[in-house]
Amino acid sequence: MTEKLFLDEPRLRSASGTVLASGPEGIVLDRTVFYARSGGQPGDLGVLRWAGGQTAIADTVKGEGETILHLPAPGAALPPVGATVEGEIDWDRRYRLMRMHTAMHLLCSLIKGAAVTGGSVGTDRSRLDFDLPNPPPKEHIEAGLNALIDADHPVRIEWVDEAVLDSNLGLVRTMSVAPPRGAGRVRLMRIGEDDALVDLQPCGGTHVARTGEIGRIAVVKIENKGRQNRRIIIAPAG
Repeated sequence: MTEKLFLDEPRLRSASGTVLASGPEGIVLDRTVFYARSGGQPGDLGVLRWAGGQTAIADTVKGEGETILHLPAPGAALPPVGATVEGEIDWDRRYRLMRMHTAMHLLCSLIKGAAVTGGSVGTDRSRLDFDLPNPPPKEHIEAGLNALIDADHPVRIEWVDEAVLDSNLGLVRTMSVAPPRGAGRVRLMRIGEDDALVDLQPCGGTHVARTGEIGRIAVVKIENKGRQNRRIIIAPAG
């Protein structure tokens, strides 16, 4: 398996690891800071360096079992199996994704009672789809988002027993993606303190430490994607 350092240390930009497998179809390390594409968040880009060579990583995806595949750029050199490599992510891109992913959780918190039917995190634009016939006005959502950002709520990750999901079914808002089961514990993302809780739900993505890091957000538009499906698109303002 690949140890996923980003789960507990999302601000870690680089780390060393040992090559377990190496080929044009992907490079597997025993540990990595590279986030693998999932849950609507793109995989990390970056570079792997080792004694005598380096390779650009064009994408990161999930491999077999609990492994992560670092996809090398076409024709790039490959590190030998057993080599120690230093993996470094494109931090500017990752940080933009972290800010936007956290903003999407704020958006979810504002659309109460509606299940999430889909979503996508982007560096410039992100979207959430809701099972919702009549969404609030665009201006109302935007004002609510920026109020939560300005409040600079703390954001933290916590691990809980899987049984917590069974006892609190309201934690899961997504209809299209279910939290992974079988490991005995589930990763939750919490925004706000217990006396001022903004959002709490399962999430395997990377996030900022406080909502104030997000910066101003604009609601670009609300699209009709079906009789009872509304897509809300957000982007950094300015």
